[in-house]
Amino acid sequence: MPTAEIITIGTEILLGEIVDTNSAWLARKLRDLNLNIFRTATVGDNAERIVEILRETLARTDIIITTGGLGPTVDDPTREAVALAFGRPTEYRPELWQQVVERMARFGRTPGENQKRQAYIPQGGIALTNPVGTAPAFIVAENGKCVISLPGVPREMEYLAENEVFPYLRRTYNLSGLIKARVLHTAGMGESVIDEKIGDLESLANPTVGLAAHAGAVDIRITAKAETEENADQMIAALEADLRQRLGSIIYGADEETLESVVLRLLAAQNARLSVVEANSGGELTRRLSAAGLPQIFAGGKIISEQISVAALLGALQAECAASGAEYGLGLTAHPTAGNLEVDLALISPARAWTETHGYGGHPKSLAGWGATSLLNNLRQKILTV
Repeated sequence: MPTAEIITIGTEILLGEIVDTNSAWLARKLRDLNLNIFRTATVGDNAERIVEILRETLARTDIIITTGGLGPTVDDPTREAVALAFGRPTEYRPELWQQVVERMARFGRTPGENQKRQAYIPQGGIALTNPVGTAPAFIVAENGKCVISLPGVPREMEYLAENEVFPYLRRTYNLSGLIKARVLHTAGMGESVIDEKIGDLESLANPTVGLAAHAGAVDIRITAKAETEENADQMIAALEADLRQRLGSIIYGADEETLESVVLRLLAAQNARLSVVEANSGGELTRRLSAAGLPQIFAGGKIISEQISVAALLGALQAECAASGAEYGLGLTAHPTAGNLEVDLALISPARAWTETHGYGGHPKSLAGWGATSLLNNLRQKILTV
């Protein structure tokens, strides 16, 4: 099976001025093509460094996809760098220049002489027409290996990848089968405890199981390689059933589901509403519940900027529920004192009300998120799914 690596090109990425989303998108798509992605890397707009990383990567992998550096300015050196990496010059392609002229005409503009740089690609390369932008892309192939250079603008990159690059890779490397992933979301149990319960599954070769810890939650990723999507689904389903049997109710959802959306759906099933009061948390709980998209269930609430006591939190929550007519209430106060991080949690249901105080050993900036996750999970496990 061929291997692939992704190289994003742009000094603005190295300086943290923009976030590289292209690598994540490409990695997911290449995974679905059943390609093994071994590395991703970022390099600035420097021709010598691009040549160096390309030669180094070509020595160990079959397919390199680059994004960025195909614009018309002097600091867009990808074309020249790829040509140098293969030991060949660039060549002018009149049809690519015509493409640039036509694209600019749509904006009522005439391209400047510097934009002719975009009509040059490495000698012998395959030009990829870009109908959604002015930067032509290209493929250079040699001895079973190839470099595919795409624009850095995400929408242009995605269009060319879907319509030109992926079909090329399927044809050239006789790609068959696919890699499919499913992510199970858990809350209420630490990563190390989960690892003890499912560690034997984490050593499987296909499908594979991996863990990713977050503040108050742990994701379990199942990845299967198969010839058909149906076969992959069957492999994933069998392993998921095993995981659910071992872990039980700590699994609250899968893939795009969020804890807050699951909680709101459980409330909707009871025809009940929810109000919140949170203090010194930056509105973390309100933000997450609002984003879940069930305004008829989430009645909103009160955000207090300063710390308050747990008794004051419960009293404010009771008043908020009474005012909104909500049957359930969640209260959160963060106490981010260095060396003694704590959260106060309050929960109101039609049957009872309770409060808890929990210590936290992570970063202070994660305290509110961890507290919100703990509180939502308490409502889900202790009341809504009893």
